[in-house]
Amino acid sequence: MTLAHARRSLGMALLITRREVRDQFRDWRILAPIILLTLFFPLLMNFTAGQAVAFVAQYGADVVGERLIPFLLMIVGFFPISISLVIALESFVGEKERHSLEPLLSSPLTDVELYVGKTLAAMLPPLLAAYLGIAVYLIGLAVSIQWYPNPILLIQILALTTIQALVMVAGAVVISAQTTSVRAANLLASFIIIPMALLVQGESLIMFWAQYGALWWVIFGLAVITLILVRIGVQLFNREELLGRDLDELNLKAGWRTFARAFVGAGRGRGVGGWLRLEVWPALRRLRLPALLVSAVLLAAVLLGYRYAALYQLPLAAAGLGDVAANFDNNLAQLGFVSVGGAAWVFFTNLRALALATLLGLFSFGVLGVVLLMAPLALTGYFAGQVALIGLSPLQFFLAFILPHGLFEITAAALTGAAILRLGGTLLAPPADRTLTHNFLAALADWAKVALAVVVPLLLVAALAEVFLTPLAVRLVLGG
Repeated sequence: MTLAHARRSLGMALLITRREVRDQFRDWRILAPIILLTLFFPLLMNFTAGQAVAFVAQYGADVVGERLIPFLLMIVGFFPISISLVIALESFVGEKERHSLEPLLSSPLTDVELYVGKTLAAMLPPLLAAYLGIAVYLIGLAVSIQWYPNPILLIQILALTTIQALVMVAGAVVISAQTTSVRAANLLASFIIIPMALLVQGESLIMFWAQYGALWWVIFGLAVITLILVRIGVQLFNREELLGRDLDELNLKAGWRTFARAFVGAGRGRGVGGWLRLEVWPALRRLRLPALLVSAVLLAAVLLGYRYAALYQLPLAAAGLGDVAANFDNNLAQLGFVSVGGAAWVFFTNLRALALATLLGLFSFGVLGVVLLMAPLALTGYFAGQVALIGLSPLQFFLAFILPHGLFEITAAALTGAAILRLGGTLLAPPADRTLTHNFLAALADWAKVALAVVVPLLLVAALAEVFLTPLAVRLVLGG
């Protein structure tokens, strides 16, 4: 695309943006909350901050008030941009219900120009209101308690506000373009509201711990998610399909038939051996690249945990590994862990963790699922680092405590993570010859094949090894 062509496309998109913004400023249902959240809400937060600082100062906890002020600054910026979600949800489906969409879609604008114009229109007014609200809040703080933000922190808050607005709008436009009624779009908006609410809770923890450097990672992650959502929106937006769809149909029987055909596939009528050879093995081959990526991420989690062991050292006594092995055996004996019941508990705990990782992956393009799988590996590296800090061998720690069962358990985790990533990848680049739903159900069938034929047996073997072999390995390697 030449620069002149790009400039022309942007100009056409801005025509849609101006039209949409002009219509928004005629609607009091949009203007009222924007004005309220821009003027009244910052003043309320300013009063709250002043009262909180005065209250905690009475008990010598000034640091609590200092941490509360940046948090309220973030909240002041977040609430106005939440209106952008409502505007974006109505961007296509609302006009379809009002019968004003057909003339717009029959214009000479391209699909990308329509998408960009609608996205900018949904984002700009609430985002400008958020900036104004932040300014009102900061002016109030400067006048009332003489508090001035760190310039870097202010840049982080502004960047966070902007990128959160982009994420919500990009996701809402995708939903609006794929539904046929405002009611359906509002119901599906929970897939945006719930993750954003969890994100705000996580950001509040960062604020209260004053780990402001972590906000850059949050901004980077949200920027990646924005690019993903924009790609999905551009890939899926089709004006002919938008006009031709009159009813959102949830056909569970057709979906089940598609999933069942993809699950059985060429293995139908060939027995378990034929199914394993013709369906499971090809599914494993399709997971090669995601499995390599997940394996690298899990290894990075171990190294990251090992690195942080020196930063957050536990008060451990420098005992011999033989003493560690003896205590390990005694503790297991007291708990009754070395038994069939203990193996069943380990198996179902690991199975539940992988199922939860898969569920989280469905809502995050696979990212949260892989992050959940990283957590136990990071803890393993952390404890290995703690062992090294008291003068013991981390290699012996891995050989004794991790390797006997970890060989099977980590392999199962890597395969599950690969299947989760592939599920998320189906949303990013759906093939032209198949619908998004068909492609997703085929990837879900691959996940089910690998889970049933490979992951569950590996978890069963890992549970038995952890209960019956790991204590023996601890005694053998550590000489207890």
